Amino acid sequence: MPIVFVTYSLAYLDRTNYGFGAAAGLNEALHISPSRSAWLASLFFLGYFAFQVPAAAYARKHSPTRMIFVCILGWGVLASLTGVINNFWLLALDRFLLGSMESLIIPAMLILLTEWFTRGERSRANTYLILGNPVTVLWMSAITGYLIAQFGWRNVFIIEGAPSIIWAFVWLATMSDHPQQAKWLAPAERDALEAQLAREQSDIVPQSADVWSVLFDRRVLVLSLQLLLWSVTAYGFIMWLPDIIHRGGAQTMGMTGLLTAGPYAASTVLMIVVSWLSDKWQVRKSIVWPLLVVSAICFLGSYWIADRSFVVAYACMVIGCATMQAPLGPFFAIAPDILSREAAGVAMGIINSAGALGGFLGSWIIGYIQSTTHSLSLSFVAMSSFIFAAAILMATFDARPPAYARKHGIVPAKGGAPIA
Repeated sequence: MPIVFVTYSLAYLDRTNYGFGAAAGLNEALHISPSRSAWLASLFFLGYFAFQVPAAAYARKHSPTRMIFVCILGWGVLASLTGVINNFWLLALDRFLLGSMESLIIPAMLILLTEWFTRGERSRANTYLILGNPVTVLWMSAITGYLIAQFGWRNVFIIEGAPSIIWAFVWLATMSDHPQQAKWLAPAERDALEAQLAREQSDIVPQSADVWSVLFDRRVLVLSLQLLLWSVTAYGFIMWLPDIIHRGGAQTMGMTGLLTAGPYAASTVLMIVVSWLSDKWQVRKSIVWPLLVVSAICFLGSYWIADRSFVVAYACMVIGCATMQAPLGPFFAIAPDILSREAAGVAMGIINSAGALGGFLGSWIIGYIQSTTHSLSLSFVAMSSFIFAAAILMATFDARPPAYARKHGIVPAKGGAPIA
């Protein structure tokens, strides 16, 4: 898990430091208009969207660890090039390719974790992976603002892209696709883990891993739409938070970095607590949707107060971000809980692809609102609306097998996969 965590942390670093570059002078240096800036920020997610399902299919059939090795190298180089490029269209191509490289990481990682962790551990395992998100933004926000002040935004892109290139070889030397390949595990431990994972698979309704059959599974479609709406808020918030804080109350880039770190410090703590409770009680959906409702309320609170008190609006942002991030581990445990291992691999590619599309829309929508209306308040209204819709979908989610499986009596055995 430490290797997985660091890998995703580096991916998230090279994805989200763009917001700091935009706030620190990238747009002025390349003569990028506000509308083009919003489009440029969202191009990453267009590339991220395009390759999710093929990535999941490849990772399931072949080796996720080797595929991730190539991706780490690729995104390290492309992230560093962001600090070198002087042309808008080359930068647009670089952002698209960066998204394409990083699109492979989450489906491959989630598939890898299903090969290593049982149902009672899965929410926590997913959370320790996704903790790379808030923890990275936490330290990146505190450090990147300072580094930009000292070295300029161009050098910071180069500095923060280089560690990924080195880390790729650490990943290749330390990771294994399956417990049976792990030399650091005793044979008895390997066999016991494989047997437990096999028993859990026997409790799940047999399902085809064909892409089209999984794509038209009602449960996968609902989870995909839910993550799309969730991601509109999540990535709109992440990409434009430095700019929101800088315009709202922070006077320097150093202070902007410190204040941007606050929401992610709270997220880190709450994510660990929520994932532990989810695994202990074996609940997924009933722990996800209430937190999303709280997040929607907090973002709406920021809307009401943003023009009157930055301090109160900032407190709402901290709570809203924490409750938005905290349920991600339980959410990504739902598909492996209710689908066979092969079907879950394809499903996670489809679901995360929808999330990437939501990231594209969120980056563009929030950026467009801010660039055209110059209003912080309207940004929070949009974020609140999308995440509230995601909460409603999760609250009404039905994890039972499709109608044809129930009709023919093909249901999980007693004590099998829980209803999410």
